[in-house]
Amino acid sequence: MTTTRGVAHLTADCGRVLAELEKAIIGKPDALKLLLMAVLCDGHVLIEDFPGLAKTLMARSFAAVTELEFKRIQFTPDLMPSDITGSSIYDQRSGELVFRPGPVFTNLLLADEINRAPAKTQAALLEAMQERQVTVEGQTRLLARPFLVIATQNPIEYEGTYPLPEAQLDRFVIRLSVGYPSRDEQHAILQSRAERATDEVALNPVIDAGSLLGMQREIEQVYLSDSVVYYIVDLVEATRRNTSVQVGSSPRGALALFKLSRANAALAGRDYVTPEDVKAVAVPALAHRLTLRPEMWVRRLRAEDVVMECLNSVPTPPADPDART
Repeated sequence: MTTTRGVAHLTADCGRVLAELEKAIIGKPDALKLLLMAVLCDGHVLIEDFPGLAKTLMARSFAAVTELEFKRIQFTPDLMPSDITGSSIYDQRSGELVFRPGPVFTNLLLADEINRAPAKTQAALLEAMQERQVTVEGQTRLLARPFLVIATQNPIEYEGTYPLPEAQLDRFVIRLSVGYPSRDEQHAILQSRAERATDEVALNPVIDAGSLLGMQREIEQVYLSDSVVYYIVDLVEATRRNTSVQVGSSPRGALALFKLSRANAALAGRDYVTPEDVKAVAVPALAHRLTLRPEMWVRRLRAEDVVMECLNSVPTPPADPDART
């Protein structure tokens, strides 16, 4: 099957974005690829890892490369919901209440260390993430598009954290980790720092907000056969039947897997999805949506392990790219 002109251009643009990002984030191409795929799906990203592993740098770098309006919120235990959404203040000149928008009114919002704030403050993002709007004092205000949240969090075992509730986790299309660099990657990081003689990494913009919206529309042209769609359905259903799971993936998880598999295919230069595309994104798309039975924690079973079990147990349909024609 020949690749469409649109998908070919999309693949080329994605390659340029990733190449520019790799100037700042050295040795983590898989994490950058997952981040880009999530953004192409118009989805929010949760980056979970220990401090100092370039989580914040990844979000800032993506904003720079895409020329998106960028704002950052440092989540702390005393952060209030109005610090995120904004509030009305009394204007002495006009004698009226004037709404002052909060940092959520942007294109790319970095919710840094989101699990440092209590659940009430975390919940201030729920409406914005799902409906791309904010309701304050009874008035609803739409957010500009694109609107994307990249949240970072420390592992839940880390001191002074508040675990994200299931409803909030489910709104992230993907959860990823960066991981420690290898010996050679660490050397490359230090060598790059020495060569530029400054902590700041200068990145060139590759696309703008309008181009990103166009790329998101192009993803919708990537084809999924019925067999691949049923494969996604069966995988999600398997998470609900697994005996180690208390709560399986929601339908939103199936939609995330549906969209991310399209993005994975597009980055590979194809306008159709294969079962391998689904497998490539299943763990980051589904694992954070599962609630394991309490006794599984004692056995040190992870949600990622359960998703892998499901991948091994659900029969893989044959790849049939010609089904489109």
